[in-house]
Formats: sequence, C-alpha cells, structure tokens
Amino acid sequence: MSISMSSASVPIFVSMLGNLSKCLAKARAHAEAKKFDPNVLVTVRLAPDMLPFKNQIQIACDSAKLCVARLTGTDAPVFEDNEATLSELEARIAKTLAWLESVPREKLDGTEEKQVSVPRRNSEPLKYSGEQYLKHYALPNFFFHVTTAYALLRHNGVDLGKADFLGGR
Repeated sequence: MSISMSSASVPIFVSMLGNLSKCLAKARAHAEAKKFDPNVLVTVRLAPDMLPFKNQIQIACDSAKLCVARLTGTDAPVFEDNEATLSELEARIAKTLAWLESVPREKLDGTEEKQVSVPRRNSEPLKYSGEQYLKHYALPNFFFHVTTAYALLRHNGVDLGKADFLGGR
C-alpha cells in the first residue's frame, strides 16, 4: 500500500508545528525562571550571517502552508512577518495550524504528478512534480527551519531534548 500525499504532508506539519509551539512555551518558562525578558529570544542567532529565531518560525510556518497551497492549487493565508514577541510567534503557529487542518485531504491526494513551480528571487523557478516537491524540497526546507529554531532555543539554555522535538511519541 502506498502512502497518500495528504498523509505525508499535513499530519507531519501539524505535529512538528505543535511541538515547536510547546518549545516556545518552554522558552517562555525558562526566561521567567531566569528572570529575563523572553522576547530577547526572538532575535537570537547562531552566526552573524544567519536569520534570527523569529525568521526560523516564520519560514517554518510559510513552508508548511505554501507546500499545501501549491499542491492543492489554493491560496495560503498571508502573514505580515511582523512578529516581535514569543506570543506573536505562537499566534502565527496557531494560525498556520488552523489553516492546515482546514484543508480537505481529498484536495491533496492525487497531486503526486501535479507540476509545482517554486519562485526564486534571482533565477528561474524550480520545477517539480508534486511528489518530488513534497519529498525533496518542502519537507527538507520545513525541517531545516524547525530544527534551527529548536537549536537556537537549546543553545540559549532552554531545557529541551529530543522528546520535545519529536513530541514524545
């Protein structure tokens, strides 16, 4: 039996974004316990040339919603990328989750051969079949940003472990 495009996408995005939201809650608790403003975490980065924590959350959310939108031929909600607090980042995750969960499975299933085009800033768009796009672009990109967000929190002392990343399943 083969897996479906819906089972290989939305549940993974939902699970990992839910785990990420719990990591943000742990970050807030850590900051309160250490008596510092939790919102300083919004701008942390591992290297000067990398995007800060807030961008990792924004891009993880965008990766999930744009994947589903491209595969289903629907419009993803547009968020302004103006989050400046952990609460606002948590709200962005919640809005993304709500939209993902609203997409009917039947809109995703059968999109394996659908042609997907991913725009790029300074060159021609990337072209994929739906299945290639999901497996070789959307999911790796999503996990890159979720993992980076996790690493930034961990690097800044938040008590996180593998179970937090995976959701303890």
